[in-house]
Amino acid sequence: MKRKIKILKQIAILFFLAASTTFAQSEVSKISSRPGAFGRMGFGARGIGMGNAMSGVIHGNISSYYNPALSPFQSGNSFQTGYSFLSLDRSLNFLSFTKNFEFGKKKDNAGNVKPRSTAGLSIGLINAGVSDIQERDNQGNLTDELSTSENMAYLGLSTRFSEKVAIGITIKFFYYKLYEDLTSTGVGLDIGALYLLNDNITLSFLFSDLNSKYDWDSNELYGQSGTSIEERFPVRKTFGITYKLNEPNIILAAEVENSNAETTYLRFGAEYNLYDGLFLRGGMDRLNLSNSDFPVRPSLGFSYFYNWNSVKLGVDYAFVVEPYSSSDQHIIGVTINF
Repeated sequence: MKRKIKILKQIAILFFLAASTTFAQSEVSKISSRPGAFGRMGFGARGIGMGNAMSGVIHGNISSYYNPALSPFQSGNSFQTGYSFLSLDRSLNFLSFTKNFEFGKKKDNAGNVKPRSTAGLSIGLINAGVSDIQERDNQGNLTDELSTSENMAYLGLSTRFSEKVAIGITIKFFYYKLYEDLTSTGVGLDIGALYLLNDNITLSFLFSDLNSKYDWDSNELYGQSGTSIEERFPVRKTFGITYKLNEPNIILAAEVENSNAETTYLRFGAEYNLYDGLFLRGGMDRLNLSNSDFPVRPSLGFSYFYNWNSVKLGVDYAFVVEPYSSSDQHIIGVTINF
């Protein structure tokens, strides 16, 4: 019994250290010790490559992970998948599908009649975990290899109330397998809005992880030695602004995120459509305005798209500097638009 409790504590400590690499040496930020860290790392090579400043980006491939109000702006259907190369035997994987729904007609500035996009849907999955954790007995002999798995599935629905305003909601489902029969589930909400100030400037507003939490109960595993606890995710409030230049074709985005874990982050990113099908990106994530010792996470990336009949195939890549890790992050992805 004592050996199992000790192993469980070691697994929890290892997963925390592996997933939450954003603590400062002089002062550990409170958000690093809060649950759900895997769900705050970003989504896919495009978003992470732009410093995760994506809550107001309405052009290109979209995922409601960043803002549930985004999906009506997706052009057609978009399927995205991604895999991350991380140190310390960690994994981080992405999967999403986004679709808009067109009802009615509208005229553009040239007088051409086009379908009117009024609603959108986005579903996705994020999987994270740590593998190859060694279980040893009191004599130090290897007895087993353990792993953890933390998952978030989401469903985002949104609508455009006018040409300028869109509002959406994302329902998030969590499942965490920590050790043997010790698991937890949870449900949370994101609520977001977009306001198109003009053809070039978009403002975004977002509340993330409302009611998101894990409820742990180890009584079934440990009997009277077990306990029940509730771990709530930090609630985050985000305001963003995005500016799109037409010549050259550049997207500039910036966000400020505040949480009830006493953090205020600034993040920004840019994307440059160098020529048809090729996009270059750069960004800076987690510039902590409330703690200057907090390490930032610069990133670079690119995408290349190829038209094949009515399908557009894309390859995405992002490189992210990861503080206090033996190696940096590499995220690769595939995008299919149809």
